[in-house]
Amino acid sequence: MLDKFTVKDFKSLADIELQLGQINVFVGANGSGKSNLLEAIGILGAAASGRVNDETLKHRGVRPGLPALYKSSFKNNPPAMHIRLEAEGLTSKYGVTLLNPIKRPTPEWEYRHEQLTRGNDKIVGRSPRSMQQLNMSAGLAALKVVELVPNDPAAKLMDLLRNYAIYSPDTPTLRGLEPDPQAREPVGLAGGRLPEGVLGLTKSRQPVAVEDYAMEIGSLVDWLQRFGVTYTSRLPISESVPQPVRGLRFVDKYMGKGRDVLSGYDASEGVLYLFFCTVLALHPKSPRLFAIDNFDQALNPRTARDFTVMFCRWLLEKGDRQALLTTHNPLVLDGLPLSDPRVRLFAVDRSKRGHTVIEQIEINALVLKSAQKGIPLSQQWVMGHFGGVPSSV
Repeated sequence: MLDKFTVKDFKSLADIELQLGQINVFVGANGSGKSNLLEAIGILGAAASGRVNDETLKHRGVRPGLPALYKSSFKNNPPAMHIRLEAEGLTSKYGVTLLNPIKRPTPEWEYRHEQLTRGNDKIVGRSPRSMQQLNMSAGLAALKVVELVPNDPAAKLMDLLRNYAIYSPDTPTLRGLEPDPQAREPVGLAGGRLPEGVLGLTKSRQPVAVEDYAMEIGSLVDWLQRFGVTYTSRLPISESVPQPVRGLRFVDKYMGKGRDVLSGYDASEGVLYLFFCTVLALHPKSPRLFAIDNFDQALNPRTARDFTVMFCRWLLEKGDRQALLTTHNPLVLDGLPLSDPRVRLFAVDRSKRGHTVIEQIEINALVLKSAQKGIPLSQQWVMGHFGGVPSSV
């Protein structure tokens, strides 16, 4: 697991240090910096892969941008020259300082500093003094990790970072109407290959039968009788609708026989988002570290709350993956098992200077007392007790 993450001078993140849990939820106003945080980890993941450029960033769900927009540039402050990123976990630490000139940007970002350590042992270290002998656009740690045994803590940390991705599903891609620009396994970053992801989940060996998970999802979707994956040629879809080879098949329990079958094209978008998040939570090929931007997207508030309960339980039971989630839906907070120290809630705000400020919300006696009096966590957040809401609220 990633225990600690530090970022300096990236967009609105002037200086952020976070202690992370297994499930991390970030709440805040639009533009407060939640997505910036997810992208900062993505940039470090690209650095861990050995190259930082538009291709390696897009592969992780990071929006490519000009260097002038990536680097912090607040009023009355000189613009930042470098971006500093560091991650700690598994008794190891990986950190980089990256440069891409604002006036003369290059396709490849340059490594100015890079360090990989295991405990007190330095595995890789580079600084500007050694640049004359090194390729400045190639990461040294990515090369060194190949020489380490797979169970080496430093190798595990690098693998965790390299495979990190930010998922932002959209309805047309989930329905199979649009190709996913980043078609990774088990699902693409925008929701592509969802039928293949569900099919892989049903064929995988899980501690609990997949049917049990399906029944839980069915409890949130009152019309869903059963689901499956089949060839789209066997589904009731208009010939004018472009479709991939496979598609999701749903049976609506309220419809008459012969007209009760729906494809992913006709089913409600909410059920597609539920299955998408379920695949990420349970599929054996899901990244061990991933983010979902707008976790509550397309979900009814109560459905979002109830699914949050399920999603957290699944991840905590499996114990082998770590999630970062952003949300704007207050009821998501009511579904979080915040008494479990592995689950952490963060409020994201902008200071008067425009800096993103991220504070962990501690569930203290006063919060619990308010909840017992009938003021749930969601309502306390909307009332402004925790921060992370627009100043107009």
